[in-house]
Amino acid sequence: MIVDCHSLWYQINIWYASISYVFNYKSFYKDPNLRKNNFQLWWNSVDRFSVSIIFLIVAFSIVIITTASPAIAYRIDVEPFYFMKRQMIFLSLGISCMIGISFLSVDNIKRFALIGLCISILCLVAVLFFGYQIKGSKRWLQFSSISIQPSEFVKPFFIVVTAWLFSIKYEDKSFPAFKASFLLYLLLVGLLMMQPDFGMVMTISVIWIGQLFISGLSLVWFFVLSVFGIISISLAYIFFPHVQRRIDSFLNPEVFENYQVRKSLEAFKKGGFYGEGLGEGIVKHQLPDSHTDFIFAVIGEEMGFIMCMFLLSMYALLVIRGLYIVANTSNNFNILAISGILMQIGLQSVFNMGVTLHLFPTKGMTLPLISYGGSSAIAIAIALGMMLAFSRERYDTIKLPTRSYKINIR
Repeated sequence: MIVDCHSLWYQINIWYASISYVFNYKSFYKDPNLRKNNFQLWWNSVDRFSVSIIFLIVAFSIVIITTASPAIAYRIDVEPFYFMKRQMIFLSLGISCMIGISFLSVDNIKRFALIGLCISILCLVAVLFFGYQIKGSKRWLQFSSISIQPSEFVKPFFIVVTAWLFSIKYEDKSFPAFKASFLLYLLLVGLLMMQPDFGMVMTISVIWIGQLFISGLSLVWFFVLSVFGIISISLAYIFFPHVQRRIDSFLNPEVFENYQVRKSLEAFKKGGFYGEGLGEGIVKHQLPDSHTDFIFAVIGEEMGFIMCMFLLSMYALLVIRGLYIVANTSNNFNILAISGILMQIGLQSVFNMGVTLHLFPTKGMTLPLISYGGSSAIAIAIALGMMLAFSRERYDTIKLPTRSYKINIR
């Protein structure tokens, strides 16, 4: 029998390369010329279109915070660019977290999300005892001069852990994925309602039901959960006065005065198509939340309809790009996790903009990466970092003596 030594040598090299890559990556790259820069590998494997959109939104945030926040700073007697400087710090930390997390493997992100969710739940419990109250709700923990809103961090971690639970059932049919996720969901809802934070409960509920539907939830269960949601909203309307007041003011604006929404609508009318110009708006001097929940009104007044549509298109492109990635992956966990994160970003964006346009009842929900706030900015960045990690092309090129092979490392 004639043995093709050349082919045999190639097979030995491939086996050696694969084993070296998996068990001892650095020992394989003894030749410095064969080593690749980690950032270059990341940039070649990450979805650069999504990264570009994210940085565009961040740049937009810096501009609008710079023009919207001095009015608030003057009102509370701090330096004019106090909020802008803090937002720059928050966004820098957030972008660093996003890039760092996107380097992680899928398995490491699962562990990270599980640990993060456990810590967030403990913080939600601590809020009930040590949190301070703002506008009738106890949602914040104070650490020296730093305030943290744990419920913001719950969302991305809950999405990934829930996706993990649902994906296990595809490998083990006996695993009680629905029961485990439902118990976790009830725990979070209970802790959030004690604050109370009904808007956050609604956000998590919509995302959880959406993930259930994607994972193959039967229409019967979907109907049952929809009825449960309607009953929950009705009970919240009856037992929580602030929920009742916000729904009533939305349904009957003539009877129940809503100062912020009225001023917001006036700002859009004044802004028109092209806007009044950066720094020329007056709504930021009149709204107490013009740098947070109602920052879209400042954009409408100072930048006009064109820039409002530009920002809306950025969020839409980010979500559509994510859906394209989901449509081209076969990994069940990645599909569920990315879909959940896209639902979070899309839901927050649409709801925040809708509130300023009087399309939804008022709710303290931030505009992702635009509104001022450290907890919101960093939590959204963590979610985006995990999404980028899930969508990365998991391969590296290993150079053998006479040929290059792409070794899949998913």
